[in-house]
Amino acid sequence: MMTKKLNSLLILRGDIWYYQRRVPKKFRHIEVRLLVRHSLNTDSLQIARRRRDALVEADDLYWSALSQEAVEKGGVSETTRLVQQQLYEAASLRAMGYGFTYKTTSQLINETSVDEILDRVEALSDKYDHAGNPPVQISDALLGGIESPKPNDHTVSTCFKLYVDEIEFDAQLKKSPAQRRSWENSKRVSTDYFIKVIGDINMTDITREHAIEFRNWWANRIKVGDENGKRPTPYTANRRIGNMRTLYREYFAFLGEEDRPNPFRNLSFKDDKTNKRPPFSIDWMRNTILTKNALAGLNAEAKGVVLIMIETGARPSEICNLKPENIHLNGKVPYIEIREKSDREVKATASNREIPLVGISLEAMKSNSDGFPRYFDKDTHLSNTLMKYFKENNLLETPAHKIYSIRHSFEDRMLEAGLDYALRCTLMGHKNNRPSYGDGGSLEYRRDQLLKIAHPVPREALV
Repeated sequence: MMTKKLNSLLILRGDIWYYQRRVPKKFRHIEVRLLVRHSLNTDSLQIARRRRDALVEADDLYWSALSQEAVEKGGVSETTRLVQQQLYEAASLRAMGYGFTYKTTSQLINETSVDEILDRVEALSDKYDHAGNPPVQISDALLGGIESPKPNDHTVSTCFKLYVDEIEFDAQLKKSPAQRRSWENSKRVSTDYFIKVIGDINMTDITREHAIEFRNWWANRIKVGDENGKRPTPYTANRRIGNMRTLYREYFAFLGEEDRPNPFRNLSFKDDKTNKRPPFSIDWMRNTILTKNALAGLNAEAKGVVLIMIETGARPSEICNLKPENIHLNGKVPYIEIREKSDREVKATASNREIPLVGISLEAMKSNSDGFPRYFDKDTHLSNTLMKYFKENNLLETPAHKIYSIRHSFEDRMLEAGLDYALRCTLMGHKNNRPSYGDGGSLEYRRDQLLKIAHPVPREALV
Protein backbone atom coordinates (compact mmCIF):
# COMPACT_ATOMS: atom_id res chain seq x y z
CA MET A 1 0.00 0.00 0.00
CA MET A 2 1.31 3.45 -0.90
CA THR A 3 0.31 6.33 1.39
CA LYS A 4 -1.49 8.95 -0.69
CA LYS A 5 -0.88 11.92 1.62
CA LEU A 6 2.38 12.89 3.24
CA ASN A 7 1.03 12.55 6.79
CA SER A 8 -1.68 9.94 6.28
CA LEU A 9 -1.94 7.14 8.86
CA LEU A 10 -0.14 9.39 11.38
CA ILE A 11 -1.70 10.89 14.50
CA LEU A 12 -0.06 13.00 17.20
CA ARG A 13 -0.78 12.19 20.85
CA GLY A 14 0.96 14.67 23.08
CA ASP A 15 4.45 14.95 21.65
CA ILE A 16 4.60 11.41 20.24
CA TRP A 17 3.58 10.28 16.76
CA TYR A 18 1.47 7.15 16.29
CA TYR A 19 0.78 4.91 13.32
CA GLN A 20 -2.95 4.20 12.94
CA ARG A 21 -4.59 2.23 10.15
CA ARG A 22 -7.82 0.37 9.47
CA VAL A 23 -7.34 -3.25 8.52
CA PRO A 24 -8.25 -3.71 4.82
CA LYS A 25 -11.42 -5.78 4.29
CA LYS A 26 -9.57 -8.42 2.29
CA PHE A 27 -7.47 -9.25 5.36
CA ARG A 28 -10.16 -9.23 8.05
CA HIS A 29 -10.57 -12.99 7.83
CA ILE A 30 -7.09 -13.42 9.27
CA GLU A 31 -6.78 -10.22 11.35
CA VAL A 32 -9.28 -9.88 14.22
CA ARG A 33 -8.58 -6.21 14.85
CA LEU A 34 -10.43 -3.56 12.86
CA LEU A 35 -7.84 -0.90 13.67
CA VAL A 36 -4.10 -1.11 14.32
CA ARG A 37 -2.37 1.65 16.25
CA HIS A 38 1.17 1.76 17.57
CA SER A 39 3.49 4.36 18.98
CA LEU A 40 6.35 5.28 16.68
CA ASN A 41 8.42 6.37 19.70
CA THR A 42 9.44 9.69 18.20
CA ASP A 43 8.40 13.33 18.24
CA SER A 44 10.04 13.93 14.86
CA LEU A 45 7.59 14.04 11.98
CA GLN A 46 10.31 13.15 9.47
CA ILE A 47 11.31 10.04 11.42
CA ALA A 48 7.66 9.16 11.98
CA ARG A 49 7.01 9.20 8.24
CA ARG A 50 9.89 6.78 7.58
CA ARG A 51 8.76 4.43 10.35
CA ARG A 52 5.15 4.60 9.17
CA ASP A 53 6.21 3.62 5.64
CA ALA A 54 8.10 0.62 7.03
CA LEU A 55 5.08 -0.45 9.10
CA VAL A 56 2.70 -0.09 6.16
CA GLU A 57 4.83 -2.41 4.08
CA ALA A 58 5.36 -4.75 7.04
CA ASP A 59 1.61 -5.09 7.67
CA ASP A 60 0.88 -5.72 3.99
CA LEU A 61 3.52 -8.44 3.82
CA TYR A 62 2.41 -10.00 7.10
CA TRP A 63 -1.29 -10.14 6.19
CA SER A 64 -0.48 -11.41 2.71
CA ALA A 65 1.64 -14.20 4.18
CA LEU A 66 -1.10 -15.24 6.60
CA SER A 67 -3.63 -15.23 3.76
CA GLN A 68 -1.48 -17.66 1.79
CA GLU A 69 -1.22 -19.93 4.86
CA ALA A 70 -4.94 -20.07 5.55
CA VAL A 71 -6.82 -23.18 4.42
CA GLU A 72 -10.56 -23.88 4.04
CA LYS A 73 -11.02 -25.21 7.57
CA GLY A 74 -9.30 -22.25 9.10
CA GLY A 75 -6.12 -24.07 9.87
CA VAL A 76 -2.62 -23.18 8.74
CA SER A 77 -0.79 -25.11 6.12
CA GLU A 78 2.88 -25.91 6.28
CA THR A 79 4.75 -22.65 5.71
CA THR A 80 6.11 -22.38 2.21
CA ARG A 81 9.40 -20.75 1.43
CA LEU A 82 7.62 -17.75 -0.10
CA VAL A 83 5.47 -17.27 2.99
CA GLN A 84 8.49 -17.63 5.28
CA GLN A 85 10.34 -15.04 3.23
CA GLN A 86 7.39 -12.64 3.47
CA LEU A 87 7.11 -13.10 7.22
CA TYR A 88 10.82 -12.51 7.61
CA GLU A 89 10.73 -9.35 5.48
CA ALA A 90 7.66 -8.13 7.41
CA ALA A 91 9.47 -8.64 10.73
CA SER A 92 12.53 -6.79 9.41
CA LEU A 93 10.44 -3.83 8.26
CA ARG A 94 8.38 -3.79 11.46
CA ALA A 95 11.54 -3.66 13.59
CA MET A 96 12.71 -0.76 11.43
CA GLY A 97 9.36 0.92 11.99
CA TYR A 98 9.98 0.85 15.74
CA GLY A 99 13.53 2.17 15.39
CA PHE A 100 15.48 -1.11 15.58
CA THR A 101 17.45 -3.34 13.24
CA TYR A 102 15.89 -6.79 13.00
CA LYS A 103 17.88 -9.56 14.67
CA THR A 104 16.97 -13.19 15.10
CA THR A 105 16.79 -14.71 18.58
CA SER A 106 20.22 -16.31 18.17
CA GLN A 107 21.71 -12.97 17.08
CA LEU A 108 20.16 -11.25 20.09
CA ILE A 109 21.64 -13.87 22.41
CA ASN A 110 25.11 -14.03 20.86
CA GLU A 111 25.73 -10.61 19.35
CA THR A 112 23.64 -8.04 21.24
CA SER A 113 24.28 -6.09 24.43
CA VAL A 114 21.99 -6.46 27.44
CA ASP A 115 21.10 -2.76 27.17
CA GLU A 116 19.81 -3.16 23.63
CA ILE A 117 17.73 -6.22 24.58
CA LEU A 118 16.21 -4.24 27.46
CA ASP A 119 15.42 -1.40 25.04
CA ARG A 120 13.56 -3.85 22.83
CA VAL A 121 11.60 -5.30 25.75
CA GLU A 122 10.71 -1.79 26.90
CA ALA A 123 9.52 -0.92 23.39
CA LEU A 124 7.06 -3.81 23.68
CA SER A 125 5.59 -2.43 26.91
CA ASP A 126 3.21 0.02 25.22
CA LYS A 127 2.06 -2.42 22.57
CA TYR A 128 0.02 -4.88 24.63
CA ASP A 129 -3.46 -5.81 23.41
CA HIS A 130 -6.61 -5.86 25.58
CA ALA A 131 -5.68 -9.30 26.90
CA GLY A 132 -2.36 -8.00 28.19
CA ASN A 133 -0.20 -9.66 25.51
CA PRO A 134 1.87 -8.02 22.79
CA PRO A 135 0.68 -8.96 19.28
CA VAL A 136 2.80 -11.85 18.05
CA GLN A 137 3.96 -9.98 14.93
CA ILE A 138 5.39 -7.19 17.09
CA SER A 139 7.12 -9.47 19.57
CA ASP A 140 8.51 -11.44 16.64
CA ALA A 141 9.87 -8.24 15.11
CA LEU A 142 11.51 -6.91 18.27
CA LEU A 143 12.65 -10.20 19.81
CA GLY A 144 13.65 -12.11 16.67
CA GLY A 145 10.88 -14.66 16.45
CA ILE A 146 11.18 -15.22 12.69
CA GLU A 147 14.19 -17.12 11.45
CA SER A 148 15.75 -16.24 8.13
CA PRO A 149 14.32 -18.53 5.45
CA LYS A 150 16.84 -21.15 4.48
CA PRO A 151 16.88 -21.61 0.70
CA ASN A 152 17.44 -25.30 0.18
CA ASP A 153 18.74 -24.80 -3.34
CA HIS A 154 21.07 -21.89 -2.60
CA THR A 155 24.37 -23.65 -2.30
CA VAL A 156 27.53 -21.69 -3.02
CA SER A 157 27.43 -22.68 -6.70
CA THR A 158 23.75 -21.84 -7.25
CA CYS A 159 24.12 -18.64 -5.26
CA PHE A 160 27.01 -17.63 -7.51
CA LYS A 161 24.74 -18.11 -10.53
CA LEU A 162 22.12 -15.91 -8.87
CA TYR A 163 24.84 -13.34 -8.17
CA VAL A 164 25.90 -13.23 -11.82
CA ASP A 165 22.45 -13.44 -13.39
CA GLU A 166 20.42 -11.22 -11.07
CA ILE A 167 22.23 -9.51 -8.21
CA GLU A 168 25.10 -8.02 -10.23
CA PHE A 169 23.55 -8.01 -13.69
CA ASP A 170 23.80 -4.20 -13.88
CA ALA A 171 27.55 -4.29 -13.21
CA GLN A 172 27.94 -6.08 -16.54
CA LEU A 173 25.77 -3.87 -18.76
CA LYS A 174 28.65 -1.87 -20.26
CA LYS A 175 31.14 -4.71 -20.40
CA SER A 176 32.10 -6.26 -23.71
CA PRO A 177 31.63 -10.03 -24.08
CA ALA A 178 35.29 -10.61 -23.22
CA GLN A 179 35.10 -8.27 -20.23
CA ARG A 180 32.02 -10.09 -18.94
CA ARG A 181 33.76 -13.45 -19.28
CA SER A 182 36.85 -12.16 -17.51
CA TRP A 183 34.78 -10.58 -14.72
CA GLU A 184 32.77 -13.74 -14.17
CA ASN A 185 35.70 -16.15 -14.46
CA SER A 186 37.75 -14.23 -11.90
CA LYS A 187 34.97 -14.57 -9.34
CA ARG A 188 34.05 -18.12 -10.34
CA VAL A 189 37.61 -19.30 -9.63
CA SER A 190 37.21 -18.07 -6.06
CA THR A 191 33.99 -20.02 -5.48
CA ASP A 192 35.53 -23.08 -7.12
CA TYR A 193 38.41 -22.94 -4.65
CA PHE A 194 35.97 -22.58 -1.73
CA ILE A 195 33.94 -25.56 -2.92
CA LYS A 196 37.17 -27.57 -3.31
CA VAL A 197 38.24 -26.81 0.27
CA ILE A 198 34.92 -26.64 2.16
CA GLY A 199 32.31 -28.14 -0.17
CA ASP A 200 29.28 -26.84 -2.05
CA ILE A 201 27.37 -26.10 1.14
CA ASN A 202 24.35 -23.88 1.64
CA MET A 203 25.19 -20.19 1.99
CA THR A 204 23.29 -19.99 5.27
CA ASP A 205 25.46 -22.77 6.69
CA ILE A 206 28.79 -20.98 6.14
CA THR A 207 30.35 -20.21 9.54
CA ARG A 208 33.36 -18.28 10.72
CA GLU A 209 35.10 -21.62 11.17
CA HIS A 210 34.60 -22.39 7.46
CA ALA A 211 36.02 -18.99 6.51
CA ILE A 212 39.05 -19.47 8.75
CA GLU A 213 39.62 -22.95 7.31
CA PHE A 214 39.55 -21.42 3.82
CA ARG A 215 42.09 -18.77 4.88
CA ASN A 216 44.34 -21.39 6.48
CA TRP A 217 44.28 -23.37 3.24
CA TRP A 218 45.53 -20.29 1.39
CA ALA A 219 48.11 -19.62 4.09
CA ASN A 220 49.52 -23.11 3.58
CA ARG A 221 49.73 -22.59 -0.18
CA ILE A 222 51.54 -19.27 0.34
CA LYS A 223 54.04 -20.98 2.63
CA VAL A 224 54.68 -24.32 0.90
CA GLY A 225 53.04 -24.03 -2.53
CA ASP A 226 50.44 -26.09 -4.35
CA GLU A 227 50.80 -29.61 -5.73
CA ASN A 228 53.18 -28.24 -8.37
CA GLY A 229 55.19 -26.21 -5.89
CA LYS A 230 53.79 -22.91 -7.13
CA ARG A 231 53.20 -20.39 -4.36
CA PRO A 232 50.48 -17.74 -4.78
CA THR A 233 51.10 -14.22 -3.51
CA PRO A 234 49.15 -12.75 -0.58
CA TYR A 235 47.52 -10.47 -3.16
CA THR A 236 46.09 -13.47 -5.03
CA ALA A 237 44.86 -15.12 -1.83
CA ASN A 238 43.24 -11.86 -0.71
CA ARG A 239 41.37 -11.64 -4.01
CA ARG A 240 39.96 -15.15 -3.58
CA ILE A 241 38.88 -14.56 0.01
CA GLY A 242 37.62 -11.10 -0.91
CA ASN A 243 35.44 -12.48 -3.70
CA MET A 244 33.80 -14.88 -1.24
CA ARG A 245 33.32 -11.99 1.20
CA THR A 246 31.60 -9.99 -1.53
CA LEU A 247 29.43 -12.91 -2.65
CA TYR A 248 28.27 -13.52 0.92
CA ARG A 249 27.56 -9.84 1.59
CA GLU A 250 25.70 -9.17 -1.66
CA TYR A 251 23.65 -12.36 -1.48
CA PHE A 252 22.27 -11.65 1.99
CA ALA A 253 21.81 -7.96 1.21
CA PHE A 254 19.70 -9.15 -1.73
CA LEU A 255 17.56 -11.06 0.78
CA GLY A 256 17.25 -7.98 2.98
CA GLU A 257 19.83 -9.02 5.59
CA GLU A 258 22.27 -6.14 5.22
CA ASP A 259 23.48 -6.42 8.82
CA ARG A 260 24.23 -10.15 8.78
CA PRO A 261 27.79 -10.72 10.14
CA ASN A 262 30.12 -11.71 7.33
CA PRO A 263 32.22 -14.79 8.23
CA PHE A 264 34.92 -13.71 5.75
CA ARG A 265 35.48 -10.31 7.38
CA ASN A 266 38.99 -9.28 8.47
CA LEU A 267 40.73 -12.34 7.05
CA SER A 268 43.09 -10.67 4.57
CA PHE A 269 46.82 -11.34 4.51
CA LYS A 270 49.32 -8.52 4.81
CA ASP A 271 50.68 -7.69 1.37
CA ASP A 272 53.88 -5.66 1.27
CA LYS A 273 53.45 -5.16 -2.49
CA THR A 274 57.17 -5.61 -3.12
CA ASN A 275 56.37 -7.41 -6.37
CA LYS A 276 55.48 -4.19 -8.20
CA ARG A 277 56.33 -4.44 -11.87
CA PRO A 278 59.61 -2.60 -12.53
CA PRO A 279 59.93 -0.22 -15.50
CA PHE A 280 62.21 -0.94 -18.43
CA SER A 281 65.28 1.27 -18.28
CA ILE A 282 65.83 3.82 -21.03
CA ASP A 283 68.97 1.98 -22.07
CA TRP A 284 67.06 -1.33 -22.39
CA MET A 285 64.27 0.29 -24.36
CA ARG A 286 66.64 1.91 -26.85
CA ASN A 287 69.33 -0.77 -27.16
CA THR A 288 67.24 -3.93 -26.90
CA ILE A 289 63.55 -3.43 -27.71
CA LEU A 290 63.92 -0.62 -30.25
CA THR A 291 66.53 -2.36 -32.35
CA LYS A 292 66.40 -3.96 -35.75
CA ASN A 293 64.67 -7.36 -35.74
CA ALA A 294 63.85 -7.23 -32.00
CA LEU A 295 60.10 -7.24 -32.74
CA ALA A 296 60.30 -8.59 -36.28
CA GLY A 297 58.86 -11.97 -35.29
CA LEU A 298 55.64 -10.47 -34.01
CA ASN A 299 52.61 -10.12 -36.25
CA ALA A 300 52.01 -6.54 -37.41
CA GLU A 301 49.16 -5.77 -35.02
CA ALA A 302 50.90 -7.10 -31.89
CA LYS A 303 54.04 -5.20 -32.86
CA GLY A 304 51.98 -2.05 -33.39
CA VAL A 305 50.51 -2.31 -29.89
CA VAL A 306 53.98 -2.53 -28.33
CA LEU A 307 55.28 0.48 -30.25
CA ILE A 308 52.20 2.58 -29.47
CA MET A 309 52.55 1.78 -25.77
CA ILE A 310 56.07 3.23 -25.72
CA GLU A 311 55.17 6.90 -26.21
CA THR A 312 51.57 6.88 -24.95
CA GLY A 313 51.77 4.75 -21.82
CA ALA A 314 48.36 3.34 -22.73
CA ARG A 315 47.38 -0.09 -21.51
CA PRO A 316 47.57 -2.89 -24.12
CA SER A 317 43.82 -3.47 -23.70
CA GLU A 318 43.14 0.20 -24.39
CA ILE A 319 45.17 0.14 -27.59
CA CYS A 320 43.92 -3.11 -29.08
CA ASN A 321 40.31 -2.01 -28.55
CA LEU A 322 40.65 1.32 -30.32
CA LYS A 323 38.08 1.80 -33.07
CA PRO A 324 38.82 3.85 -36.21
CA GLU A 325 36.76 6.73 -34.82
CA ASN A 326 39.07 6.85 -31.78
CA ILE A 327 42.17 7.31 -33.94
CA HIS A 328 42.82 10.88 -35.10
CA LEU A 329 45.76 11.21 -37.47
CA ASN A 330 44.84 14.10 -39.76
CA GLY A 331 44.59 17.05 -37.40
CA LYS A 332 47.21 19.48 -36.25
CA VAL A 333 47.99 17.16 -33.32
CA PRO A 334 47.53 13.43 -34.02
CA TYR A 335 46.10 11.63 -31.01
CA ILE A 336 44.19 8.61 -29.77
CA GLU A 337 41.00 8.88 -27.79
CA ILE A 338 40.27 6.37 -25.02
CA ARG A 339 36.61 6.46 -24.06
CA GLU A 340 34.10 4.20 -22.33
CA LYS A 341 31.49 2.91 -24.75
CA SER A 342 28.06 1.43 -24.33
CA ASP A 343 29.55 -2.01 -25.03
CA ARG A 344 32.91 -1.67 -23.33
CA GLU A 345 34.07 -0.34 -19.96
CA VAL A 346 37.30 1.43 -19.19
CA LYS A 347 39.19 0.60 -16.02
CA ALA A 348 38.10 3.79 -14.21
CA THR A 349 36.57 7.17 -14.97
CA ALA A 350 40.05 8.72 -15.09
CA SER A 351 40.95 6.30 -17.88
CA ASN A 352 38.86 8.38 -20.31
CA ARG A 353 41.48 10.58 -21.95
CA GLU A 354 43.14 11.88 -25.11
CA ILE A 355 46.82 11.11 -25.70
CA PRO A 356 48.89 12.87 -28.39
CA LEU A 357 50.93 10.63 -30.68
CA VAL A 358 54.63 11.37 -30.98
CA GLY A 359 57.74 9.57 -32.08
CA ILE A 360 57.61 5.87 -32.85
CA SER A 361 54.06 5.60 -31.50
CA LEU A 362 52.83 8.01 -34.15
CA GLU A 363 54.54 6.02 -36.89
CA ALA A 364 53.10 2.74 -35.61
CA MET A 365 49.60 4.21 -35.38
CA LYS A 366 49.81 5.35 -39.01
CA SER A 367 50.37 1.71 -39.96
CA ASN A 368 47.32 0.64 -37.93
CA SER A 369 44.91 3.47 -38.69
CA ASP A 370 41.91 1.10 -38.74
CA GLY A 371 42.66 -0.30 -35.30
CA PHE A 372 43.52 -3.87 -34.34
CA PRO A 373 40.75 -6.23 -35.52
CA ARG A 374 42.86 -9.31 -34.79
CA TYR A 375 42.89 -8.49 -31.08
CA PHE A 376 39.68 -6.50 -30.67
CA ASP A 377 38.06 -7.63 -27.40
CA LYS A 378 40.80 -10.26 -27.09
CA ASP A 379 42.99 -8.63 -24.46
CA THR A 380 44.09 -11.89 -22.87
CA HIS A 381 45.10 -13.39 -26.20
CA LEU A 382 47.19 -10.30 -26.93
CA SER A 383 48.87 -10.37 -23.51
CA ASN A 384 49.73 -14.05 -23.85
CA THR A 385 51.15 -13.49 -27.34
CA LEU A 386 53.35 -10.59 -26.22
CA MET A 387 54.65 -12.28 -23.04
CA LYS A 388 55.47 -15.48 -24.90
CA TYR A 389 57.39 -13.55 -27.55
CA PHE A 390 59.27 -11.34 -25.08
CA LYS A 391 60.33 -14.37 -23.01
CA GLU A 392 61.42 -16.45 -25.99
CA ASN A 393 63.42 -13.56 -27.45
CA ASN A 394 65.02 -12.39 -24.21
CA LEU A 395 63.35 -8.98 -24.33
CA LEU A 396 62.49 -8.89 -20.61
CA GLU A 397 65.13 -6.97 -18.69
CA THR A 398 64.68 -9.20 -15.62
CA PRO A 399 62.30 -12.05 -14.74
CA ALA A 400 60.21 -9.50 -12.82
CA HIS A 401 59.57 -7.41 -15.93
CA LYS A 402 56.27 -7.72 -17.79
CA ILE A 403 54.70 -6.07 -20.84
CA TYR A 404 53.24 -3.49 -18.47
CA SER A 405 56.82 -2.46 -17.70
CA ILE A 406 56.67 -0.41 -20.93
CA ARG A 407 53.84 1.62 -19.39
CA HIS A 408 55.78 2.09 -16.15
CA SER A 409 58.82 3.18 -18.13
CA PHE A 410 56.69 5.89 -19.78
CA GLU A 411 55.54 7.07 -16.36
CA ASP A 412 59.10 7.20 -15.00
CA ARG A 413 60.35 9.17 -18.01
CA MET A 414 57.65 11.79 -17.44
CA LEU A 415 58.59 12.04 -13.76
CA GLU A 416 62.30 12.37 -14.45
CA ALA A 417 61.68 15.04 -17.09
CA GLY A 418 59.73 17.11 -14.59
CA LEU A 419 56.35 16.93 -16.31
CA ASP A 420 53.51 18.37 -14.24
CA TYR A 421 51.88 15.92 -11.81
CA ALA A 422 48.35 16.60 -13.07
CA LEU A 423 49.47 16.06 -16.67
CA ARG A 424 51.12 12.77 -15.72
CA CYS A 425 47.90 11.60 -14.09
CA THR A 426 45.88 12.64 -17.14
CA LEU A 427 48.12 10.84 -19.62
CA MET A 428 48.37 7.69 -17.50
CA GLY A 429 44.62 7.59 -16.84
CA HIS A 430 45.19 7.82 -13.08
CA LYS A 431 42.96 9.60 -10.59
CA ASN A 432 44.40 12.96 -9.57
CA ASN A 433 44.11 13.28 -5.79
CA ARG A 434 44.98 16.97 -5.87
CA PRO A 435 42.40 19.70 -6.59
CA SER A 436 41.86 19.94 -10.35
CA TYR A 437 40.91 23.18 -12.09
CA GLY A 438 41.31 22.29 -15.75
CA ASP A 439 41.13 19.46 -18.25
CA GLY A 440 44.81 18.58 -18.33
CA GLY A 441 45.91 21.12 -20.94
CA SER A 442 45.43 21.35 -24.68
CA LEU A 443 46.55 18.66 -27.10
CA GLU A 444 49.31 21.00 -28.30
CA TYR A 445 50.57 21.40 -24.74
CA ARG A 446 50.45 17.67 -24.06
CA ARG A 447 52.26 16.92 -27.34
CA ASP A 448 55.03 19.44 -26.60
CA GLN A 449 55.54 17.92 -23.16
CA LEU A 450 55.71 14.38 -24.56
CA LEU A 451 58.28 15.43 -27.15
CA LYS A 452 60.62 16.14 -24.23
CA ILE A 453 60.76 12.45 -23.32
CA ALA A 454 60.32 10.77 -26.72
CA HIS A 455 62.89 8.18 -27.78
CA PRO A 456 64.69 8.76 -31.07
CA VAL A 457 62.81 7.00 -33.85
CA PRO A 458 64.93 4.12 -35.16
CA ARG A 459 63.49 3.42 -38.59
CA GLU A 460 64.81 -0.14 -38.55
CA ALA A 461 62.53 -0.90 -35.58
CA LEU A 462 59.50 -0.19 -37.76
CA VAL A 463 60.44 -2.74 -40.38
